[in-house]
Amino acid sequence: MKNIALVGNPNSGKSTLFNQLTGLRQKVSNFPGVTVEKKTGSLTLSNGEKVKIIDLPGTYSLFPNSGEEKIVVDILVNSKDTLYPDLIIYVADITQLERHLLFAIQLQQLGFPMLFVANMSDLISEKMDKALLENFLKVPVILISSRTKDNTEELKKWISAFFNDTEKQKTFIYHRPYPFSVKEKEIISQVFENPEEKHLYSHKLIMHHVDWLCTVEENRSTLQKKVKDSGFHNMDSQVNEIMFLYDQFLPVVKKLDVGEKQKNDTPVSRMDAILTHKWIGPVIFFGIMLFVFQSIYAWATYPMDWIETGFSVLSEWFAVRLPEHFLSELFIHGILAGLGGVLVFVPQIALLFLLITMLEESGYMSRAVYMFDNIMQKFGMNGRSIVSLISSGACAIPAIMATRTIQNQKERLITIMVSPLISCSARLPVYAILVGFVVPDVRVWGIFNAPGLVFMGLYVLGIVAVLVSAMVFSKIIKGKESSFLMLELPTYKKPNWGNVWVTTKEKVMSFIREAGKIILIISIILWAMSSYGPSDKMANAKKEATEMAVIQNLGDEETKILISQKQLENSWAGMIGKFLEPAIEPLGYDWKIGIALITSFAAREVFVGTMATIYSIAQDDEGGTLREKMKNEKKRDGIRPMYDVATALSLLVFYVFALQCMSTLAVTKKETGSWKWPVIQFLFMGFLAYAGAWGVYSLFS
Repeated sequence: MKNIALVGNPNSGKSTLFNQLTGLRQKVSNFPGVTVEKKTGSLTLSNGEKVKIIDLPGTYSLFPNSGEEKIVVDILVNSKDTLYPDLIIYVADITQLERHLLFAIQLQQLGFPMLFVANMSDLISEKMDKALLENFLKVPVILISSRTKDNTEELKKWISAFFNDTEKQKTFIYHRPYPFSVKEKEIISQVFENPEEKHLYSHKLIMHHVDWLCTVEENRSTLQKKVKDSGFHNMDSQVNEIMFLYDQFLPVVKKLDVGEKQKNDTPVSRMDAILTHKWIGPVIFFGIMLFVFQSIYAWATYPMDWIETGFSVLSEWFAVRLPEHFLSELFIHGILAGLGGVLVFVPQIALLFLLITMLEESGYMSRAVYMFDNIMQKFGMNGRSIVSLISSGACAIPAIMATRTIQNQKERLITIMVSPLISCSARLPVYAILVGFVVPDVRVWGIFNAPGLVFMGLYVLGIVAVLVSAMVFSKIIKGKESSFLMLELPTYKKPNWGNVWVTTKEKVMSFIREAGKIILIISIILWAMSSYGPSDKMANAKKEATEMAVIQNLGDEETKILISQKQLENSWAGMIGKFLEPAIEPLGYDWKIGIALITSFAAREVFVGTMATIYSIAQDDEGGTLREKMKNEKKRDGIRPMYDVATALSLLVFYVFALQCMSTLAVTKKETGSWKWPVIQFLFMGFLAYAGAWGVYSLFS
């Protein structure tokens, strides 16, 4: 299958165009050997042939600063790479051509066939002189708006023409000559024997990036020595090239005269002045976040109740109709309980991703990065750290990967270490199940619902922990690099709803696949560990429960529940929970919660699936939702509720701080290149979790 690469600077509208070209025919995975997300999809040409479209990470030039940009360069200089493009669709913001043309011209120097897409054409009031730009680039130029979908069909026709029309194909190819001096050619010839003229520029790039390019891995040390001996001056060569290229295209950009009206648009300037104001900006940001978390709790309540009630009714229905058999028990109390633990929280997670994607699409998130740069630097980070911290609201794993855009290594390491303290979507199921035990579902000031405010409070607690921890790490971790922030603020625009839908669906399905798989497997394992144990202990538990039922004159159903509870205590899972109980009792937890704490180290959201399985087994076929079962649970004295305010708050604080995610630890290890930092991360967050939970329980009990 032929490859088409969508290439361009960040914020050029590339990903929106990718969604429109591929529709739902997308695949999300990682680039080989790294944890950076890769999006691929397919497009059917006019003759029925399918081509692969690859959405490469946003890149400013062939002289990369971040890990994501290095991946792009690695692909573009290696013709043997499976993602090496047959055609490049270069997407540029028409209002920012001065910044977006540099990378395009560098790609032409590599000799790639190119289709130049001038995006956001709806933002300029006058029609651009397309012929002037085509004459300079010497490839087809298409004016589109990925937001309004203007000319998207014309773009598809041009793509089909490239692969089907040999005459038109020639118009896409322009190998822009680079003015190598005699000395530069001699230097390249010293490193590469008999280099072909058309490969001189790619050889020059290899010399620039010989220290990290994957394509030269086998003979890296030899090439490094040759480059050093040749007298090649990396920085001088890079500066000379960029200055030469700017001299080439700046006169063309001035003649085109696009973007000026957008830049001088007074309403936009006034909006930026307010949204990025030193004092007003953070207040607005806080208000937006408050709205987001109020919405997550308030709007998702009804669908969550429907899903939870549906699984409860379904369990009862199967319990009545299926024969008594261990497979029936496995299905009802293991698989069905585990599935319920996953799907019940999809509405909240979908809302979170929906609202965050809308903020990103509108251009507001880049303003947040700019606005918080000074604040972040006071705590040892920089403005780009806010992207990772906001991303952590979805998941710490992509948030840690997003730190690759931070050039300063000390700031990057600090951001990696503290990002998991921001409450992620995996914590939402835990918060949702426990908040109801802390505050009633009532209105505050007639506007806010109380549980939503507690939700916000938990996120604020995580943010405070991030800032304090970052400040501590900034004193401990040493670094010599100076800090700076280079950022392009995208234009304000209405969210593209198709793009929002695709992104939200993709994230939710990823949660269902990844988290659901873990929860389901652990639910099945936990069912087995909770249903079986040492035969003598299980027999004695049944005998003891039967005798107690006779003494207390219990009915058949009550006797059955009592036997289930006693056998659960003596099962393999119960024995593990009992072993942990002395360590967690000061936090207000019993052995059942201890089991959930262990299993949720695989992923925090497993806590709810674990409780669903445990209470499903402990209370056998007794009806009711998980929240109802937990509400009816009693402490050892049989009088006080297990999940009183003190215990519920203690658990909430524990889950705000605890690093209960093995995947996060693995990504931290990969990004830092050492087990030292994930171990420190796990221990310091574990200490915060235990100390915080103990303090809260002691205060409220």
